[in-house]
Amino acid sequence: MAEETFPMTPAGLERLRVELKRIKEVERPDNVREIETAREHGDLRENAEYHAAKERQGNLEGRLRYLEYRIAHAEVIDPATMKTDRIAFGATVTVLDVDTDDEIVYAIVGEDEADADQGRLSIFSPIVRALIGKVEGDAVTLHLPKGARELEVVRVEYKAL
Repeated sequence: MAEETFPMTPAGLERLRVELKRIKEVERPDNVREIETAREHGDLRENAEYHAAKERQGNLEGRLRYLEYRIAHAEVIDPATMKTDRIAFGATVTVLDVDTDDEIVYAIVGEDEADADQGRLSIFSPIVRALIGKVEGDAVTLHLPKGARELEVVRVEYKAL
């Protein structure tokens, strides 16, 4: 059975490492102090501070395990080293919305790096899945809940993200 991997850029991996370090070195120790302080207030059955701190502890531990797993199974792909004219992971793609004549720029990144507001789309998003393998000049029709949308690939670049 093949081991699960998670594609991400070097910058995406670094962000996960920074978050993991912050949880281990700052948030976890703060949480331990919160639990100790709440315990000092007496009866734990009716101590809202204690229960909130314990819940936060569970959330931190869950996030910590998630980050460690993702980092351990990261498949780091550096877009700056890509040499292709086809759209793939790491590409920065400029598309033209044929209906509105708007040019939109998308960077294709891993799930943990995706931020639609910043134009960073997950490799698994429907738009990206439709664009994968296309080259400049190709057109793609997306079938969305609001109706069909046609995009034309204007530019495909690979650069550090």
